[in-house]
Amino acid sequence: MMIMVMNTAPVHAYHALPIPTQKSSTTLFPNYNCSSRKKSSPPRISAASVSLQTGVERTTAIHSSDLEIKERIRKLFHDVDISLSSYDTAWVAMVPAPHSSQSPLFPQCINWLLDNQLPDGSWSLPPHHHHHHPLLLKDALSSTLACVLALRRWGIGQEQVDKGIRFVELNFASASDQNQHLPVGFDIIFPGMLEYARDLNLNLQLESATVDALLLKRDQELIRFFKSYSDESKAYLAYVSEGIIKLQNWDTVMKFQRKNGSLFNSPSATAAAVMHVHNPGCLDYLHSVLEKHGNAVPTVYPLDIYPRLCLVDNLERLGICGHFRKEILSVLDDTYRCWMQGDEEIFAEKSTCAIAFTLLRKHGYNISADPLTPFLKEECFSNSLGGCLKDTSAVLELYRALEMIISQNESALVKKSLWSRSFLKEHISGGCDLKGFSNQISKQVDDILNFPSHATLQRVANRRSIEQYNLDSTKILKTSYCSSNFSNKDLLILAVKDFNHCQLIHREELKELERWVADNRLDKLKFARQKSAYCYFSAAATIFSPELSDARISWAKNGVLTTLVDDFFDVGGSLEELKKLIELVEKWDINVSDGCCSEPVQILFSALHSTIQEIGDKAFKWQARSVTNHIIKIWLDLLNSMLREAEWARNATVPTVEEYMTNGYVSFALGPIILPALYLVGPKLSEELVKDSEFHSLFKLVSTCGRLLNDVHSFERESKAGQLNALSLRLIHGGVGITEAAAVAEMKSSIEKQRRELLRLVLRKEGSVVPRACKDLFWNMSRVLHQFYVKDDGFTSEEMIELVKSIIYEPIAVNEF
Repeated sequence: MMIMVMNTAPVHAYHALPIPTQKSSTTLFPNYNCSSRKKSSPPRISAASVSLQTGVERTTAIHSSDLEIKERIRKLFHDVDISLSSYDTAWVAMVPAPHSSQSPLFPQCINWLLDNQLPDGSWSLPPHHHHHHPLLLKDALSSTLACVLALRRWGIGQEQVDKGIRFVELNFASASDQNQHLPVGFDIIFPGMLEYARDLNLNLQLESATVDALLLKRDQELIRFFKSYSDESKAYLAYVSEGIIKLQNWDTVMKFQRKNGSLFNSPSATAAAVMHVHNPGCLDYLHSVLEKHGNAVPTVYPLDIYPRLCLVDNLERLGICGHFRKEILSVLDDTYRCWMQGDEEIFAEKSTCAIAFTLLRKHGYNISADPLTPFLKEECFSNSLGGCLKDTSAVLELYRALEMIISQNESALVKKSLWSRSFLKEHISGGCDLKGFSNQISKQVDDILNFPSHATLQRVANRRSIEQYNLDSTKILKTSYCSSNFSNKDLLILAVKDFNHCQLIHREELKELERWVADNRLDKLKFARQKSAYCYFSAAATIFSPELSDARISWAKNGVLTTLVDDFFDVGGSLEELKKLIELVEKWDINVSDGCCSEPVQILFSALHSTIQEIGDKAFKWQARSVTNHIIKIWLDLLNSMLREAEWARNATVPTVEEYMTNGYVSFALGPIILPALYLVGPKLSEELVKDSEFHSLFKLVSTCGRLLNDVHSFERESKAGQLNALSLRLIHGGVGITEAAAVAEMKSSIEKQRRELLRLVLRKEGSVVPRACKDLFWNMSRVLHQFYVKDDGFTSEEMIELVKSIIYEPIAVNEF
């Protein structure tokens, strides 16, 4: 029979049929061994992450043993699970045997379809609480109709066919609902399946206006694609081959065949090709998928590298990668090998290529950014393709990859971030068709635009990732699919427990720091800013592992002392007092209790002396050698640079920009904060190693960034106070016509250049002598500086106060997720 259309009002609501009958377990071909037949059991779809769990489930999860949780996570590195696809299995089931068009080549797929129809008559991902996700009805319609066609094609399972037809009829209005998530190719494939249903004489009673609208839209899409016929259009039309079988140019399609025999790693597209081309490579591919997955196929195969990289990315974003260093290294080594071998699974997929590049580059693997170039063409995401390739999550991955650009010969790629940034902004404003499943991706888009990785503290980013973590692992290609590697409750549980455990340690350390301030009478220095919480925050937000307590305390105490000394040299002390402080540090072993100096000098020197000794003693345990003299020298370099600036100010000296910056990167006072902490993070550092030029380059780059950031943001305030800085000196020495805007632009360009060079040195493996754990401290400090100077010159932002509270004082409550 033909498709029957009815001029009735469309059915707007979803109707799930409470059909009590059992699913048929009929074996169509008794000579075929189906004892190993698998049923699809991917994670349940949940619209509101774990909020759908009961309190009992949450409590049980939270009290799971850490060892059990970690073991389950480790298994994900080795066994990637991906949900089976009823849609793709249906198309594979339609492939006829080579020598008998009346028999299926893969009867096991037919049996799988019979055994996996859902109670409401549909085929799709197993529903949560017996209800389809309300925004995945187009997916359910597409999968169900494909399964009905497969069964009808072989004249089998009339009961299942009738139930499937009933589901399609009752929910057909969703096919034209613009609010529904749109599977890739739906506007072409679904109308094509309706025409195939007509050819098979299926009795579908559908609303005529909706059918006409779908067919019209399909025709308009095809006209646009065939008219364009760009490489992107040809690829897309090949990808949706099963929807345009009668119109398809199969010679063109087969040009997209991959080395594994597939079309785009898509079982459905490959099955459609087999029906018309009988290509041996395509057949071998379909056999290989079924050998791997049993009696059904996933919607994409192989899918091995991407899920593993997603797992690594998740672990790093949640701040728990330290528990799985060995497994992560194994994944990255495997990925690097595949990258160097030109593996199609990486280079044929933009998301996989982007995330692989980001993680490999982040971990110091020497790879080129050239493979990203083909995916950075605007036409790959343009409106001319009707949104078919407008994949917001892929653009996110590419945008993150562009943040890892480090060399001058890659600078052209940085310009590509401009259009990708515009694309992401368009998404926020609602102008893009979202291919990702959850609106959580909107938050990710907002974050990456407002909080770039180089200006976000690691622990701040971890907390944000935990709070926004979406337990729904559903993604959408032609149909929805899931994997525990994409999203996993165990990861979230471990992340929350780990964050709160670290936070308890951090709160105790902050109390210790506050006691130290009081014991050393530092709170008696009325001229100085008291910023112990901020100084500790910058340590806890970057060096957060429990075992790095010594490094955190060193970082925080020296941060407090540099703030106090800076204020002392700026406003608190006379020139004589400044020189006296330097004299005491130079002499070092001297008693200041005999009244040889003023009280502020006595307080500062006593605190410096005891703190440097304490840090030196701790460092001896890590390094097995004394480094106290080096720490004293670091402080003397800072004090002398501050004295030079104080003398310039008192003598009204106007240095050149070069003179100012040569002194200014030291006087910015990062030396005592970063350099002593290097001795306390693990690696043994010889005296020769510490004197290597690479150490100095790292220090100079981060300090120069900090000085320039400070001077740009504090220009107005310091100008009113009559103080010179890098910006005001550029205006003084820049000649006639130089404007403040031009000078600021020049400095910002210099900041970006210095930051990228710093990142290059941090990521470099070949020719580097500085251990990565040490280099990370320089990069972490750069992130601190960019975070602090996002809006003003630090220490004053209400947002910063909230960040301090979130990292140190406010645990993540269970009911928050």
